[in-house]
Order: sequence, then structure tokens, then C-alpha cells
Amino acid sequence: MDSRLVNIALRKQRLQLRAAVQREDMMARLAAVETGLTRLDAVRDQLSWAKEKIPLLSVGLITVLLFKPRLTLRLARRAWLGWLLLRRARGPLATLLPVATPLLRRLLRSLKRALSA
Repeated sequence: MDSRLVNIALRKQRLQLRAAVQREDMMARLAAVETGLTRLDAVRDQLSWAKEKIPLLSVGLITVLLFKPRLTLRLARRAWLGWLLLRRARGPLATLLPVATPLLRRLLRSLKRALSA
């Protein structure tokens, strides 16, 4: 066999191996993107559910406002504080947001329990 053909075949094989490694690397990197998109889809689905149930949610909010005004004021204050913290966290403190997420979820669960009780 011609040495030129052997060199071409070896080069082709090296390129195929390199492409396989690059494909695996790309799939690993896209896995993180896929989880983020999955979460985003879940949030979008929940928001569309909330849009469908606006009258029911409004009645619930007005009921809580009438029967538990202190709780409503406390929740409004905490929501405002959370909003202010989130606005500030978008700056150099954005690295703390992933750490704060479990704490916020725990807080929301406790608020949900308090509202249902």
C-alpha cells in the first residue's frame, strides 16, 4: 500500500477519534443546559396554571387579607425584602444565589404550612 494512503487513513482515524471526544465533551456540557431548560419548562407550566386560576387565587388572597391581615403584612414585607435582596444579588453577590435557593424553598414551605393551618 502506498505510504501516502496510509498517512491519509491514519489522519482520518485521528480526526474521527478527536470528533468522538469533542462529541462526548459537548454532550456533558449540554447536560447542564438541559437541566436548566427542564426547570424553566416546569416554572413556565406553573405560571400558565396560575394564569388559568387567577380568579381563584385572587379570592384566596383577598380571604387571607381579610382574615389574617398581620400575616399578609408580614408576607408582603418579606416578599419586598426578598425582592430587594434579589436585585442586589444580581451584582457581585450572584454567587450566593445558588446557596440561598434551598433556604428560600424551606421558607416558602414553612409559609405554605402556616397559610394552610
